[in-house]
Amino acid sequence: MSTRLSLIIPVYNADDFINDSMTSITKWAKDIDYSVEVILVNDGSSDNSKSKIENYIESHDSSLKILSYDRNKGKGYAVKKGMIMAKGEFKIFTDADIPYGLEIIDKILHYLDFKEFDVCIGNRKSIHSKYFMNVSFFRKITSNVFTVFVSRFVVTGINDTQCGLKGFRSNVANQLFPKLFINGFGFDVELLYLSYKDEFDIKRIPVFFEGNDNSTISLAKDSLSMLIDVMVLPFRYHFTNKYK
Repeated sequence: MSTRLSLIIPVYNADDFINDSMTSITKWAKDIDYSVEVILVNDGSSDNSKSKIENYIESHDSSLKILSYDRNKGKGYAVKKGMIMAKGEFKIFTDADIPYGLEIIDKILHYLDFKEFDVCIGNRKSIHSKYFMNVSFFRKITSNVFTVFVSRFVVTGINDTQCGLKGFRSNVANQLFPKLFINGFGFDVELLYLSYKDEFDIKRIPVFFEGNDNSTISLAKDSLSMLIDVMVLPFRYHFTNKYK
């Protein structure tokens, strides 16, 4: 029997909330009427995330899968590894704290399956979204500058590349993810850039979330790294053979 959905969840230093997330996933998986595999990718966490996942799988839900490695490689690397491992007809990734809930999964599947979009992504900046996060002024400015740069010069027309909720038809995921070079947070831009270059149909949907900023992004280190990765992206695509 084929698996309808693979849900990939990158995990890094999430021991404060990972048990709650797994409990929600277990309850959700029991209520849906299709087959699902859930892959938690422990991206070299330095806290107790790995042991908490392993203990939960052993004592509560053996259907969950864990992929783990010792050294932190970055969110892009973790999602890529999970996507390549996944066997579902449709593949979706979301963040470890499940910030947009799990009910939205059915909506994504609707657009990927019945509406036959190739890619479906969350859009926090849609007028229909409800997205409230307590962030610092500096983080907000940095995010806005990054968004303006990316939407004008790299992925034209998309005003939210970084929403951590994206879904793909299996054949599309299998074409995109092995090509990825960016291991850090800039991988979202790379994904969408390659999706446009390969002329995939992308559906953007509003998301609903309210919470605090639990991001693992370090502005001093990650913002510069993301900007460099994104600036190099068009050059790498047009002037090298790395995406062939």
